[in-house]
Amino acid sequence: MLRGLKTTLCSAAVCALLLVGPAAARQGTEPASAPPVPLLWKVSDADNAVYLLGSFHLLKPSDYPLSPDVDTAFAAADRVVFEIAPEEMGSPALGMQMGQAALRTDGTQLNSELPPETVAALDAWVQENASHLAAMQMNGQVLQMFEPWFVGLMVTIVELTKYGLDPAIGLDTHMAERARTANKPTSGLETGAEQIAFLDGMDPAEQLQFLQESLKSGAEGQEAVEKLHNAWRAGDADTLWREMALEMRDQFPKLYHRINVERNDAWVPKIAAHLEAPGSDDTLVVVGALHLLGEDGVVEKLRERGYEVERICSACATR
Repeated sequence: MLRGLKTTLCSAAVCALLLVGPAAARQGTEPASAPPVPLLWKVSDADNAVYLLGSFHLLKPSDYPLSPDVDTAFAAADRVVFEIAPEEMGSPALGMQMGQAALRTDGTQLNSELPPETVAALDAWVQENASHLAAMQMNGQVLQMFEPWFVGLMVTIVELTKYGLDPAIGLDTHMAERARTANKPTSGLETGAEQIAFLDGMDPAEQLQFLQESLKSGAEGQEAVEKLHNAWRAGDADTLWREMALEMRDQFPKLYHRINVERNDAWVPKIAAHLEAPGSDDTLVVVGALHLLGEDGVVEKLRERGYEVERICSACATR
């Protein structure tokens, strides 16, 4: 499930699969805890700034309220930019578009291209999670209509929601609602169709491996989810870079380059344009945390362009 988890956390469009319908395991109120330490950077030129906020696309009620640092950045921003524009992210059309892209078109069923042991593992997982699939208007027969990459994502999303993570309260969704309430203009760095193309572009061998690893749930998967979620809450950029980015880059270089590096490279000039625009308007950019981290991340790519970059973390100074 580790690879599916990392891919899910790299793509806001994946969450549209749940945002258009009931979540598989919507949690009740959890005890309040200290605000998460934000993955937040300020990038400046001579007259304005862009704040970069690293998102976790699915969160728990106990992940709120957010840090005052995030509140300050939001208040300073004249506009908020997301991976995908909020109006597209919240549209049922996006989830349907992803499903249509993943539909099998050759008249065969999914099992026809899976090894026997993978068929058995998928059947066992479907039986164990029948109620969660039903909440998403899915079942084993419906899954047979799709490509392996899509079914791998469905497996991962169900496992994430069983842990209590919910896309309806993910950071992107929360910040989009705040922007709407505050009447701040919003936009996207890419379209949902572009995000879907990154996923649908996996070759058959990648897709099979993706599904097989997504089915390896249980204790190891639960521990991985907890480790990454806790690292995000702690603002631990080093652990997230090591556990999410480096492992994916080493084990799945083609997928890593496609869903992370290529997209970061496309985003950087769009983000820089906000800095270089005339006037002193500031911008808040909210994207998956992985996209901001390490030498392949947006933060370092903007630093290399000569902009002043600083991490905003008042909680870090007290540690």
